[in-house]
Amino acid sequence: MSYPIDMSVKPEVSAHFDEATNTITYIVKDPTSNHCAIIDSVMDIDYAAGRITYDHADGLIAEIKERGLTLDWIIETHVHADHLSAAPYLQQKLGGKIGVGEKIMVVQETFGKVFNEGTEFQRDGSQFDALFKEGDTYKIGNMQGFAMHTPGHTPACMVHVIGDAAFVGDTLFMPDGGSARCDFPGGDAGDLYDSIQKVLSLPDETRLFMCHDYGPNGRAIEWETTVAEQKRDNIHVGGDKTRADFIKFRTERDAQLSMPKLIIPSLQVNMRAGEIPKDKDGNQMLKVPVNGL
Repeated sequence: MSYPIDMSVKPEVSAHFDEATNTITYIVKDPTSNHCAIIDSVMDIDYAAGRITYDHADGLIAEIKERGLTLDWIIETHVHADHLSAAPYLQQKLGGKIGVGEKIMVVQETFGKVFNEGTEFQRDGSQFDALFKEGDTYKIGNMQGFAMHTPGHTPACMVHVIGDAAFVGDTLFMPDGGSARCDFPGGDAGDLYDSIQKVLSLPDETRLFMCHDYGPNGRAIEWETTVAEQKRDNIHVGGDKTRADFIKFRTERDAQLSMPKLIIPSLQVNMRAGEIPKDKDGNQMLKVPVNGL
């Protein structure tokens, strides 16, 4: 489909790196107003101790207040399996709508079964304020963003394009990092290849912002690249690599990967828009399914 791309709009992007999960959270500001969005926030967890804190989110809040900004959106590019979202905490402090891709319902249905959630767990995406479909648009102040459905890593992955900037979630890593795994339930290497090609059909000068970076080969952490750089240099899809090449590599590579350390708490929290589940007595509680993943 044709997307409403406006490369003349250049959002101001502030990046916040979380060392514990190698996640980059973004504050994205409209250059013509004081309105902004937060993309892929992090809630801190000491999993061994069962302790939740909000240092990372408090840093975002402090910056937004210091700059006198108004938060319009808290966007999740997908249901993350490696960190917990701080969306409800941010919304309580700053307002804004929480948005995710409409295929969240597929993820909720899949993992609702894995975690043996009861009928009280709604599987209709109603925990979120907005469910984005392919091509949906929204406003951040005077600035328009739009959502691209990019399945493969998960069924609900969306890339958000705002002016000359695209926030790619786990669809792509930096060129020397390649791409994300596709072996979670609902993932598909062929779908991811097709989704990446969709992203790489954006104008060459489009700025691409990563959700994660792991500093391959000891380099410093980075999070910004361009469509042109990815097409030329990405080690998994760049150059003349074919769809068949990618599927073969990705499938073989994924079979060697261990599960993310925080996958069990992350999925339970993130499929609830960042809310921590509670037991029958109202106490916050996480489950550990045995041999369920």
